Formats: sequence, C-alpha cells, structure tokens
Amino acid sequence: MNKKLSKFFKHQLIWGTVVMVFMLSCWPIAAGAESAWWEKGKNLFNSFESSEKIETPGTEDIGAALKDALRVGTESVVHQLGKVDGFQGDSAVHIPLPESFRPVQSVLAKLGVSSLLDNLELKLNRAAEAVTPKAKTFFRQAIKEMTFDDVQAIYKGPTDAATKYFQRKMSPALAQEMRPLVEDSLSDVGAIKAYDNVMGQYLSIPFVPDVKANIAGHVIEKGMDGIFYYLAQEEAAIRQNPARQTTDLLKRVFGKK
Repeated sequence: MNKKLSKFFKHQLIWGTVVMVFMLSCWPIAAGAESAWWEKGKNLFNSFESSEKIETPGTEDIGAALKDALRVGTESVVHQLGKVDGFQGDSAVHIPLPESFRPVQSVLAKLGVSSLLDNLELKLNRAAEAVTPKAKTFFRQAIKEMTFDDVQAIYKGPTDAATKYFQRKMSPALAQEMRPLVEDSLSDVGAIKAYDNVMGQYLSIPFVPDVKANIAGHVIEKGMDGIFYYLAQEEAAIRQNPARQTTDLLKRVFGKK
C-alpha cells in the first residue's frame, strides 16, 4: 500500500474514532460512565494522532545525521588533542619514541644523558599537538565524499563503524597530506634539533649499532592512532547517549535506532 493510501485510511480511522466518541457522549448513560467512555475515546484519538507524527528516518536523514555526528565527533577530538598536553599529558595517546630508538636509549641512559631522549619525546608530542587542528579540514572533506553505501554500512554497523571507515579509506591519503605539515611542525617545535642532539651524542660512542628513525612518519602514525582512538569513543557516545545528541537531527535518527 502506498503512503498516500496508508495516510488516507489512517485519517479515516481517526475521524471514525472521533464520531464514535461523539455518539457515545450523546447516549443517556450515567455521568461516571460517560466520563470513562469520553476519556477512553480521547486517549484512543491521541494515540492515533501521535502515531501520525512518528516518522521513520529516511535515507537522507540518516546520511545527514551521520555527517552531523562525524562533524561533531571529529571537532571534539581535534579540540581535545590539538592543544598543549593533548598528547603529551594523556597516557592513552602519548607518543613514545620509536622502537628503533631502544639501542639509543640504552646507551644514553648509561652515559647519564637520557634527558636528551626525554626532550625529544616531548617535542614529538608537541608536534602532534600542533598539527592536529589542521586534520579537521581533511575529515570534513572525507565526510562530504561519503557514498550512499558508506552511509548505510556505517548506520547499520557497530558503534565504531564510522571510525573504521575513516581508518580504512582515509589513512593513506591523510598520512600523505599530513606529512609536510608534520615535518614543518617538527622543525617549529624544535624536534629536529632535539633529534640531532640525541644522534650526535649517540654516534660519538665507538662501535654503536647504526640507528635510523623516520620521526615524521612515527608522529603521523601515532598521531592518527590517537585521533581514531578518541573518535571511536565519540562515535559510540553520540549513538548511545541522548545527552550527546546535540542536534534535532541526531536525536531523530540515533534516538530511534
């Protein structure tokens, strides 16, 4: 049955109820019984009326709500991580030194100059904090480019479906776009100088093994891991927690899922 016919029959049922209530109210019955019949009829009418207002979210609403949710989520995460101590002060996303630096750490610790490594680690986290706000533009573009199939899969998927979509579809391109920004940030916060100081001290020791580290790639990888870690939490909260559904559209779609 098409929507117009369904709506027509529903209205006929509602007005039939109204007529029934009116006729019952005119019958010569006791005052208490009349009141009871009237209340029953009124409640029935109200239930039909309220059911008329309930609409299942359509594809456009679902797509718009998802994009709303992802915009809210990414902006919240970017704000959280893109400030001083966003990475450095958060044990869940703090960026450690690369694994390849273990020999360097061992040697410099014996020399009593491990503070050089602590300074380098701090600078790596500062670089991630400085560049994170610029990721907002890339997330917005990815959200705009979502297809119908993407929207359906995310809406029907688990609470981190959108986050996994970003990781799968965006990571390589985002990493490529972020690399020059991260390299500039590493230079601006003094990470390159700190790295040169560490390696200069390390290589001054005879017979130490050669160590190579791509610190820009390391910051990009760990920085994106941190963003996706908190984005998954934001996505789950928006889907499940009514208090986090900050727009009417989010409430309509996720509140009735």
